[in-house]
Amino acid sequence: MMVNEIEDADKNILGYEPISKLLKMFAGPAIISMLASSLYNIIDQIFIGHAVGYLGIAATTIAFPIVTIVMSVGTLLGVGGSAFAAIKLGEGNKRDAERILNTVASVLLVVSFCMVVLGLLFLEPILTLFGATDATMFYSKQFGGVMIAIIPLTTYVIALANMARTDGNPRLSMRALVGGVIINIILAPIFIFSCGWGILGAALATACAQAFSVCVLVWYFTKCGKMRFNKYDFFHPHRVLLNRVMAIGASSGLVQLSSTILQIVLNNSLLYYGNLETIGGDAAIGAMGIVMKVNMVFISICIGIGIGAQPIVGFNRGAEQYKRVKTVYKMAAKWATLITCIGWSCCMFMPHAILQIFGSGSSPGFLNFATDCMRLFLGGVFTAGFQIISTSYFQATGQPLKASILSLMRQFILLIPLIVMLPIWFGLYGILYAGVIADLISATCVFIFIYREMKKLNKLITA
Repeated sequence: MMVNEIEDADKNILGYEPISKLLKMFAGPAIISMLASSLYNIIDQIFIGHAVGYLGIAATTIAFPIVTIVMSVGTLLGVGGSAFAAIKLGEGNKRDAERILNTVASVLLVVSFCMVVLGLLFLEPILTLFGATDATMFYSKQFGGVMIAIIPLTTYVIALANMARTDGNPRLSMRALVGGVIINIILAPIFIFSCGWGILGAALATACAQAFSVCVLVWYFTKCGKMRFNKYDFFHPHRVLLNRVMAIGASSGLVQLSSTILQIVLNNSLLYYGNLETIGGDAAIGAMGIVMKVNMVFISICIGIGIGAQPIVGFNRGAEQYKRVKTVYKMAAKWATLITCIGWSCCMFMPHAILQIFGSGSSPGFLNFATDCMRLFLGGVFTAGFQIISTSYFQATGQPLKASILSLMRQFILLIPLIVMLPIWFGLYGILYAGVIADLISATCVFIFIYREMKKLNKLITA
């Protein structure tokens, strides 16, 4: 993606610069971009928690599968399109790269508007499926309705941000996303408190922020990108290229889709078993919503490190510099593990301080259950860092089957069945135990995979 920007007259710096310097160079923008993406919902929940309380937090958690479904569509075409366009640019085929850009933009626009129409027509049944009750339906419809209405903006932000990185401008992608977050931070309290719009104000602030990001990215590809929008390719999407884009992006889209299924199963399990306890299902969903958003911060940083490590690993694997490949993996895994250990420590030893940020202390029983959620459900999150880096490693070294299996291991293969089964014996807290058990089992599986891979790498180093 950035190779053309970092070449000198003789060779690529990916092959000779110190690994620590390269990781900082590549991972920095990726971390900021990933954090910016995750902060949208977190900012909303913080302000909503203070303005509306736990029912508002529960409503945003219930509506969150809408966001993840949209992200799966944007990721399917955005990641697939950016990867395929990168191949075409590497081959010197700028014409096909521009066709890919315009095909992705055109198809996303049509698909997005279809999703908006269907989503608004069936909004209430959808939210009921996601776990909404009489107490949360009004708030869920306000927040979820806006999230559905801005589906075209959301998909364009995801897809065009990826395409901008492929076009050799990751900093513009980062600025577009960060600028949107700043606008969200400014507008959310104004709309929620000053205008008195409550949860609707939070959703509208997100809409304005995403509109800004889309405007920046569309302007870039219209005026100054290496790849450009053009009327002919936009109105004549290329079916063969689209099929290849979808094939490449399928695994990333599948991971996002599994997140949607997990969220739906989790919400409904919390609602059912929470109503059997004194805390109630709505409060249980709200508590878990906070925990998941807190976890998202640390996971986003690790994903950013993994994204930054991928081109370095891939280049040096291709150049048969296996010692550098191992060094990249070890350093990235060390950094990511440090981040998740810090996150784990915060959740274990200062959960009350974190929860107070979301305005959760005023609801009786809510704070205690949210604390238990944080300490139990995230009890094994210290293992997430090296798991994410290991998955990124297998992607970068051309082992997509291993990468896909490991990506789906925790939340789809393990966590969803555990969330369904454990509450049969342990009630509501069985859901919390499911999180830590899934983390530890998946970490063990990933360790076995990566241990064997490092043994192969050591043989190549000494050969």
